[in-house]
Amino acid sequence: MMSMTFEVSTSVTLLFDFWNVHGPAGMALSVFVVLLLTVFFELLKVWRVWLTRSSKLAQPLGSCAASRPFVGDSISVLESSPSESSLTPIESLAPAPDPRKRWLLHGIQAVLHILQVSLGYMLMLCAMSYNTWIFLGIIAGSAIGYFIAFPLLGHI
Repeated sequence: MMSMTFEVSTSVTLLFDFWNVHGPAGMALSVFVVLLLTVFFELLKVWRVWLTRSSKLAQPLGSCAASRPFVGDSISVLESSPSESSLTPIESLAPAPDPRKRWLLHGIQAVLHILQVSLGYMLMLCAMSYNTWIFLGIIAGSAIGYFIAFPLLGHI
């Protein structure tokens, strides 16, 4: 039976039978690999947000049904009345993106989502090895990945 408490050990089996760690060098390499996987996990989250933002920028402003006010809404009554603001010229909307491009973008987002969820579960299973070094590698990788990736969202 596997121990259900955290232990400081240099031997652990991670995810697969072939990833069987014995010794400090193997543990250091495993912690580094887990740290890199966690950084990649954080980068995937930012990449998906970037793709979502770029796909929304490619859509015309009026194409989103959620952005249109309801007929009974007071905003729609104000917008339909002639006023100085409604008489100003409206900028032309960007043309609708190609349906093939939308499907390709949606497919890429779906693959990235599957990769992100799979990697998240794998990291969770690594944490459930209850090895303190592996757990600290996941925490450090998450902190480093967040530190590197999320400031990039401000530049997107």
